[in-house]
Amino acid sequence: MDLYEVIGLLLAATAAGWVDAVVGGGGVLLIPVLLLSFPQYPPATALGTNKIAAVMGTATAAYMYQRRTRLDRSVLVPAAALAVPFGALGALSAASVPTSYFRPVIMALLVSVALFVAFRPSFGVQQTDTVVTRRRRITAILLAGVGIGFYDGVFGPGVGTFLIISFTTLLATQFLESAAMAKVINASSNLGALAVFAWQGNVLWAIGLGMAVGNITGAMIGSRTAMKKGSGFVRVVLVLVVTGMVIKMGFDQFA
Repeated sequence: MDLYEVIGLLLAATAAGWVDAVVGGGGVLLIPVLLLSFPQYPPATALGTNKIAAVMGTATAAYMYQRRTRLDRSVLVPAAALAVPFGALGALSAASVPTSYFRPVIMALLVSVALFVAFRPSFGVQQTDTVVTRRRRITAILLAGVGIGFYDGVFGPGVGTFLIISFTTLLATQFLESAAMAKVINASSNLGALAVFAWQGNVLWAIGLGMAVGNITGAMIGSRTAMKKGSGFVRVVLVLVVTGMVIKMGFDQFA
């Protein structure tokens, strides 16, 4: 690799870390860059290498958030524990499940999320009086740890968005709190998936660790920005990132 390619990867990793820290979706930026930079390797290598940066970045964002944001540990601890094995299970299934199966469904879900958030300006921004029952907590644990954790390992785009919407809906948290909780689950599912990709030999460690530096930097800046500007800012970024993901997946699906 020449110097310009290295700089490009570091900048992409930093941008991905910022996006991931605020709303998730950094992989949509970083994975295409890896695929373009290393066309000689299979797509699984790009996914595995991305997971190194993603684990470091999301863990950093989770640490930054937990210092200043209230986190519901009764949900987070069991959901994170489930996300590790189910993220690994998703990664094991990645080679046998074509991503073209996922894209149309995920695109439809993301469009629905963008429209819902855009036309419900108070959602995730204003405090609600919703009673969070035990059933809601169990549903949040299973959805985040099992369902979204598995999806993160097998495909991944939109994980942060789905976690934020799930926590905001089920636990009546605001977007900032939901984003903070999403980082914990995302770090756990990334760790499980990384273990599988590493076992399969689909990780470029030197490149991944180098990108992790940029991802950590972006995560620190992104989490600080989100905490400073609040849930309204997270809401705007979420809509913009979701729109970008839909366009990117639509291009991949139909181009």
